[in-house]
Amino acid sequence: MFFQDLMLKLLSYWGEKDCIIMEPYDVEKGAGTMNPHTFLRALGPEPWRVVYVEPSRRPADARYGENPNRVYQHHQLQVILKPSPENVQDLYLDSLKAIGIDPIKHDIRFVEDNWEAPTLGAWGLGWEVWLDGMEITQFTYFQQVGSINCELESAELTYGLERIAMYLQDVDNIFDIKWNRNITYGEVFNKAEYEHSVYSFEKADINTLKGLFNTYENEAYKTLDSSLVLPGYDYVLKCSHTFNVLDARGAISVSERTNYIGRVRNLARIVASKYLEQRKDMGFPLLDKEVGIDE
Repeated sequence: MFFQDLMLKLLSYWGEKDCIIMEPYDVEKGAGTMNPHTFLRALGPEPWRVVYVEPSRRPADARYGENPNRVYQHHQLQVILKPSPENVQDLYLDSLKAIGIDPIKHDIRFVEDNWEAPTLGAWGLGWEVWLDGMEITQFTYFQQVGSINCELESAELTYGLERIAMYLQDVDNIFDIKWNRNITYGEVFNKAEYEHSVYSFEKADINTLKGLFNTYENEAYKTLDSSLVLPGYDYVLKCSHTFNVLDARGAISVSERTNYIGRVRNLARIVASKYLEQRKDMGFPLLDKEVGIDE
């Protein structure tokens, strides 16, 4: 199965389960959880179902395009089911069938692995899903987001698309994945992997990035003071990515790391709190919607 077909089949499957199919969010981020369609919508009592592919940038994982398994940017397919349906595991296993993986013929295991994102003030109870000994999905029940307890439990499914594609195509190198019949993953991304590696490890200007972090942080506070939650959250994401580049560059000490994480987490907390206030003032409009039909 080609990489593009893998994405399309999973998007279609979850679209048929009453998820709205969304596009990636256009600000750098380290995980699909940071997309506002997850981070914000997981808060409050309103139901929500969404699926989207999220390019996820992790500068410290860059390897100059030379490592067969680790890359600067990978792709997650993110699913949020809120409230979590009772048959969520069955829905997930059926999604594997939709991409040609029969759970009866393979060793599928749910291995306990609780999840935490310190910069977001978020954590959840969950599992890694292993397919024949390889992790392919993170399965999480959100407990807290933006340092705020989740009123309605969401189930988050995060598929590692490259790993699944490598398994389905029986290749050992991520850059050998066939995107379609004619083009490989490497032909799309190898140059970007190399250049972002050089930048993250060698060329990123430390003083400039530290200045940018401060600028983004100040702009986030000013924007949030005006109750502009979504523009403010954009600057939280920019702070997070700038921190990740500085971290990859080896420019942050242990004590500084704790400080930077705390600064981003505090901004995320303000975003979450103001978002909830706004939804409450609106009367939580999605409460009247019938979102999600268990099948």
